[in-house]
This record gives sequence, C-alpha cells and structure tokens, in this order.
Amino acid sequence: MLTITSAQNPRVKAAVRLRESRARRKQGLFLIDGAREISRAIDAGVEIDEAFLCAELCTSVERQTAARRAGDAARRSYLVTPDVFSKLAFGHRAEGTVAVAVTRPRTLQDLVIGAAPLVAIVEGVEKPGNFGAILRSADAAGVSAVIAADGGHDLFNPNTIRASLGAIFALPVCEARSVETRDWLRMNGIAMYAAYVGGGVAYTSVDYRRPAAFVLGSEAEGLSDTWRTEDVTQIELPMRGVVDSLNVSTAAAILFYEALRQRLAT
Repeated sequence: MLTITSAQNPRVKAAVRLRESRARRKQGLFLIDGAREISRAIDAGVEIDEAFLCAELCTSVERQTAARRAGDAARRSYLVTPDVFSKLAFGHRAEGTVAVAVTRPRTLQDLVIGAAPLVAIVEGVEKPGNFGAILRSADAAGVSAVIAADGGHDLFNPNTIRASLGAIFALPVCEARSVETRDWLRMNGIAMYAAYVGGGVAYTSVDYRRPAAFVLGSEAEGLSDTWRTEDVTQIELPMRGVVDSLNVSTAAAILFYEALRQRLAT
C-alpha cells in the first residue's frame, strides 16, 4: 500500500476537488467521510474507488473497522499522514478514513417500493443539511423511497451525507422532474399529500395506511403548481405560535411518524 506524505500528491488533490459539485458531476465520483457513513455505504454495495487511511486517527474499534473495510473494498488504498488527512477530511472531522466512491444515479424506474409504499417527494430543497435530515428521518420511520424533484439538490454533497448519517446509502433515492414524479405516482396508484401552510386538511385526519406519498417544498418557495391538482390532497400542520412554518426537515419527520403510527396501529 502506497504511503502519501504530501498534500500536493495528485491523488490527494483530485480527491479534494470532489468537495465541489462541479468536480463530482464531471468525474462521476464523490467523497464519503466518517467511519459510520463509510461502513453504511459498503453495506449498501456502494462501489469504492479509493480509500485514504490514517492509522494515527483510527483510535476506536468503529474507526479501525471502517478503515479495514474501506481498504479491502477500494480499488486503490493509500496510507496518509495526519497533515495530509486534514486536507481530505470535511470540516473538523478526523476519523481516519476518507473514501472516494462511484456515483450510480437511480431513476424512478429503478425504485422498488413494495405493496404499500410510503414515498417522500422533496421539491426544490436546496440546503444539503435539510435534505440529509429528511433522509435520516425517512430511514428511521421506514419510508420506502425519497425522490428529489426539480433540481436544487446535490445528493452527494458532504453535508447531505453527514446530515443523513449515511442513510442516503440505505434508502432508495433518486432525482426526477416534478411532472414525471407526479405521473409515476399516479401510475403506481399512490395517493399524494402535499404539505402547505394553510393547506386545509389536518395531517392527522388522513389515512396513510394505503400507498401514500408526502410532497414537501422549500420554506422559501413552497411547492410548484405541479402539485395543485384535484388528485393531490393539501394537508397542513397546526401552527399555534407566531411563526407560520416549520423547518422542512421537521415537518417531514412529523408526517413520516404519523404515517408510521397509523400503520403500526393496524
């Protein structure tokens, strides 16, 4: 295994460039940082192209296990010094392993949703932390799939991966246009519930035990007119204080767990 001692090494510089979305799109690669996230990616069958390992920072069993698994899974592995690793690590995170993974985008046709799916559609939510938090809640509540609709998302932004705690690798996630997503839901007989401020129907009054989809938009822009059709039910969460909306990831978690509560009660 090659040892890298300089941050000017071409492999290190190429990996660091993957912090930018433009480089991720061009190379078809993305970075995974953190022992938990790397292990969950490997569990999900994500293809690891390179692994950068810093033995001095692998100070726990979890970190050591992730380093070993990444080294075994990667096409190429490198030992790096702490100084070099600091250039690769995201923020102040230093857990001893950074992996370069291969992007394998899914389409709507790739989604396997089962007999009574619960699907989340997230339209135009640009903040990767919010999107990652939605993925984390979706995984925890047993959501069948998450669809990022009409752009604005960067599924493999380091903040998205971190905020999801690696759930992005365990969940079926894809990108699609809102119109084709709506048509796909109709074709699969999935009832659509769009969250609006003042939407009209209390979210607790709806039966989510049948195939259902929650549609959520950004706090700034809300949802597009794609979802203002007769077969899309507008739902709302009660707002009893001075604020008129919740963070989208908070609203998503409430809706997901209401659906789970109903399904567990049957």
